[in-house]
Amino acid sequence: MSTRRGLAYVVFAATAWGTAGAAAALLYRGSGLGPFALTFWRAAGGFLLLLAVRAVRRRPARTRGGARTPETRAAAAVRVLVTGAGLTLFQAAYFCAVRATGLAVATVVTLGSGPVLIALAARAAMGERLGRGGTFAVAGALAGLAVLVLGDGGTTVRPAGIVLAVLSAAGYAGITLLTRWYGQRGRAADPLDTSLWSFGICALVLAPVAAGEGMWPHAAGLGRTLALLGYLASVPTAIAYALYFAGAAVVRAATVSVIALIEPVSAAVVAVTLLGERLGPATVAGTIILLAAVTALAWEETRGQRPRADLEAGGR
Repeated sequence: MSTRRGLAYVVFAATAWGTAGAAAALLYRGSGLGPFALTFWRAAGGFLLLLAVRAVRRRPARTRGGARTPETRAAAAVRVLVTGAGLTLFQAAYFCAVRATGLAVATVVTLGSGPVLIALAARAAMGERLGRGGTFAVAGALAGLAVLVLGDGGTTVRPAGIVLAVLSAAGYAGITLLTRWYGQRGRAADPLDTSLWSFGICALVLAPVAAGEGMWPHAAGLGRTLALLGYLASVPTAIAYALYFAGAAVVRAATVSVIALIEPVSAAVVAVTLLGERLGPATVAGTIILLAAVTALAWEETRGQRPRADLEAGGR
């Protein structure tokens, strides 16, 4: 897969993730479901959808002398368990952080500390370097995100919520780094299988918590609830995560983390067009800064791939 296609996959995933918040906001209005129940149904629905796709899909033929190294069952099991654990930590800790310190602070700390954690870990474990342009792009993205979320009002910061948000960012960072690490070594797993079993693990782990919270929706408006749950399980979950894992295998980890910051931008667009919310000047400014930073980092990633492509062409 080319870097440009990988970038497109990650951009689509981040945009789709932003619509999940709007679906959740609509579900909160009448379904009677809480955040853990929604997360459980999202993971369980995504698992079932991908399981159906996997049942009817033809397995890709293995080419002789290919660059991919076959995985043993034990190695594949470890990879899936770690990815599923990271996904569960990312989702559950984020919702707990929102409850502890509020949506604004939890979102800023989770999405803002994610690129920092990934950049530091990728530099130490995989030798990835951002370069001067990448460093400025990351800084610009973090600044834009801070303006986007914090610019229009005051917030209350609670230490427990900050710790939970950092844990959430660590889960996301672990997923991104693991996917990239396998991709660099020619051992990138099937994105469909990775997403499928990760969702299964997430649903299994969260099932007891969701049951305690109340996982069954109200009977009133059940058709609307099922339609929203179906969308939540398909577009921003099954499809988006499958494309994300495919793109993350060929794009630098730090680049993936910053492109994923498109999520709050897409959420803001959906909030205005569908939910009737209004955006203040600070939110608009933060959106512009964030998009500019993401564009700059994507351009930096593509430019870095050109010398390698030219070298390979010259060798052939």
